[in-house]
Amino acid sequence: MNILFLGDVVGKTGRNAVIRQIDFLKKKYNADFTIVNGENAAHGKGITSRIYHQFIQCGVDCITLGNHAFSKSELKMEIDQLDVLIRPINMEPTHLGQGYRVFDVMGYKLCIMNVLGKVFMDKAIADPFETVRNVLTNVKADFYFVDFHAEATSEKITMANYFKNDLIGLVGTHTHVQTADEQIIGSLGYITDVGMCGAFESVLGRDTDEVIENFVYKNKTRYTVSENPSMICGVCITVDVLSKKATNIQRIQIRP
Repeated sequence: MNILFLGDVVGKTGRNAVIRQIDFLKKKYNADFTIVNGENAAHGKGITSRIYHQFIQCGVDCITLGNHAFSKSELKMEIDQLDVLIRPINMEPTHLGQGYRVFDVMGYKLCIMNVLGKVFMDKAIADPFETVRNVLTNVKADFYFVDFHAEATSEKITMANYFKNDLIGLVGTHTHVQTADEQIIGSLGYITDVGMCGAFESVLGRDTDEVIENFVYKNKTRYTVSENPSMICGVCITVDVLSKKATNIQRIQIRP
């Protein structure tokens, strides 16, 4: 089983890059299941139902989110109709949407979880370790995979080691900067941060001049997404379905 995961999509330029490249990537990596983190897909913060359907129509099987999940207020009214969207399980409002979903892949049950970290993050309302353990205990599936949307590298690596015999994949999202530490830890494929699908010449997908204005000159600025050509970052994790272990993880980075 090959699971293709593309990192945080940032704005229109990131969306367009994913839509253009998704068929190529699915064929190149022989993907059986494709996940995209879409939490920055709408103008750099949040996602809309229109963008959700764009991703589904181009061949994405599942969309995860993050701390900006509900930045677009319309999503609160529509999220329960978006049946392959996963919001962070340990973030309010907990009564809207789903924090995990179970998919049929190659005749097996694959559980995808979306979890927020607590270190340097202010929106997680429950401990991420306890949250994942609770799903593992109460949700029946053949394989479990986590999008861990977190800031601290130590928290991500610790979670991978703690659940190394329970998961087949744990990928970090949120920082938008791809790390070069892809590896197999126990039974899971791991990377500290998948990176982003967004403007290569930017500051985490944002307009560089605007961010300089904010950092250096202390001027309040808008959240303007860079319109420069996008890179694509992701991973492909290969799972041996008989042993229930990840056997390989390939890091993907396509620059414009």
